[in-house]
Amino acid sequence: MTTLGSSLVRDLVMYFMVVVNVISTIGMVAGILMHSGKGGGLSDMFGGGSGAGIGSAAAERNLNRITFVIALVWVVSILSLGFLLVR
Repeated sequence: MTTLGSSLVRDLVMYFMVVVNVISTIGMVAGILMHSGKGGGLSDMFGGGSGAGIGSAAAERNLNRITFVIALVWVVSILSLGFLLVR
């Protein structure tokens, strides 16, 4: 037994989760692209050469943490959208 109000709330939550999903996808792509590959990554982008300073290691650790949290938000949004779209 569903009512009009519960359908409206479900749709609002679904649209909110779609927005969260898109924002977390963009954030995850940006975070991954800022990681260091064969070069220095974030440290090279802000002027650190091959002799990267102490601050760049902390920046890379923080970037790892931020990217991990954004990836968790993305996974939760994907799972919630999966549950919301099942009718």
